[in-house]
Amino acid sequence: MSGVGTGPERPGRVGVAVPAAGIGLRMGGVRKVFLELAGRPVLAHALRPFLEEDRVVAVVVALAQDDAASPPAWLTGLDARITVVAGGATRTRSVRAAIAALPDDVDVIAVHDAARPLLTRALVTECVDLALEGFGAVAGSPAVDTMKVVDASGTVVETPDRTALWHAHTPQVFPARALRAAYADEAVEGTDDAALIERNGSGLRVKMVDDGAANLKVTRPTDVPFAEAVLAGRVEPSA
Repeated sequence: MSGVGTGPERPGRVGVAVPAAGIGLRMGGVRKVFLELAGRPVLAHALRPFLEEDRVVAVVVALAQDDAASPPAWLTGLDARITVVAGGATRTRSVRAAIAALPDDVDVIAVHDAARPLLTRALVTECVDLALEGFGAVAGSPAVDTMKVVDASGTVVETPDRTALWHAHTPQVFPARALRAAYADEAVEGTDDAALIERNGSGLRVKMVDDGAANLKVTRPTDVPFAEAVLAGRVEPSA
């Protein structure tokens, strides 16, 4: 496996696919990507670290069809690299639509859930660098609680060894060719991009990148004050 370039940041062209078409059922039907945290929409926070990464050449946001038909002005005016497309009924379909709209010549593709507003530029850079070396990179955190496997009735059937278990978050970043191949079959569905890579049988080695467990996905109303507290504690970069 050959690396691409040298130095702390390897040169390359990065495309970003952002599924953002969820209806927010656990948030009471509110479009959580438009919910404001610390004065900015959740989606704006999620996009910011990618827009700060110079190697990112294109960002495609897959919104719900109604929102994609008339996207908010703050989003379309945020950065010239952003394109909006209509997403699908599932996360997989939204990611597929976003990937299809990215330029053909990107070297790696990052997929990031729009409802994760707490990622950092350093995390994006680390994942991109790994993908440019020829690996898959999945942000996440090691399991610290005892994990249980249950059946349909909620009865515990197994207690796996947690030392080998991680929580998989996003961004998930892969060589573009491998990710496009994994999403080529329109019948394939999944909640995790790395899982589709595994099913595709490409043999790509995927590494976990510890995001410190603060890379929260805003899913429920109780997540909002935690996310705002984390954002309030971060120092704004100088202009």
